[in-house]
Amino acid sequence: MNQLWFYERHTSGYGVHWKINKVLHAEKTQYQELAIIDTVECGKTLVLDGNIQVSEMDEFIYHEMIAHTAMNSHPHPEKILIIGGGDGGTAREVLKHDTVLQVDLVEIDHRVIENSRIYLPSMACSFDDPRLNLHIEDGIQFVRDAKECYDMVIIDSSDPIGPAVQLYGREFYLNVYNKLNDDGMIVVQSESPVFYQDIFVNVFQNLSSVFDKVKVCLAPIMTYTSGPWSFTVGSKKWDPERIAGDKKQINGLKYYNEHVHKGAFILPQFIKEMLR
Repeated sequence: MNQLWFYERHTSGYGVHWKINKVLHAEKTQYQELAIIDTVECGKTLVLDGNIQVSEMDEFIYHEMIAHTAMNSHPHPEKILIIGGGDGGTAREVLKHDTVLQVDLVEIDHRVIENSRIYLPSMACSFDDPRLNLHIEDGIQFVRDAKECYDMVIIDSSDPIGPAVQLYGREFYLNVYNKLNDDGMIVVQSESPVFYQDIFVNVFQNLSSVFDKVKVCLAPIMTYTSGPWSFTVGSKKWDPERIAGDKKQINGLKYYNEHVHKGAFILPQFIKEMLR
């Protein structure tokens, strides 16, 4: 951050500058560099290790897509596990489904949660829902030790560096598979297929080696690396492209709807070829 500009480096040849009004908070936690900045274009924004995680301007696109796409493909999701998602936005969307009885949210860094409560209350409001259980621990270990099974597991992690790197591996996906009910599903934020092709393809291949049905959907997240952002869905039974027939419409959504659901799984040819 320099002279009220924040520089975000994506690759060796590509970066983005964001003009900021103020640095609201900055600290080094046990796990990462954390900052909350007030940007001119995007409002309050959570930054981890120099990378934007969520902003007030477009967080609804990311959170609605990572949550509702799979939640609407499963006829009756009751027990949900979220790995990461310490800002609370994914849990907020999941809890809009009236079938949900329990959400376990596992975040390794308690400072993400605490700062989100202070600076990002529109997302962190989910932490006050009595159906939500917060677990401040390592998501990999939580899945390994879990005694319960879930209908849905959502991997809302940061980029595969530092504490998040193992959340993208086959061994972890196999452990998730074993903690899902017989018709369970997993959703993974799987990065940019344009700038992070290796990670994107690796997630798809690892999930495909574990789950019977694996599909990719796309959405434009303006504050992330330019181009489409991907979410990869693995399922034991249900087709992620199909909306379960008895789903009730959720009012008040800003991005997701049944037409977006169907269209998000229609992939450009160059992405199809990556996944062959």
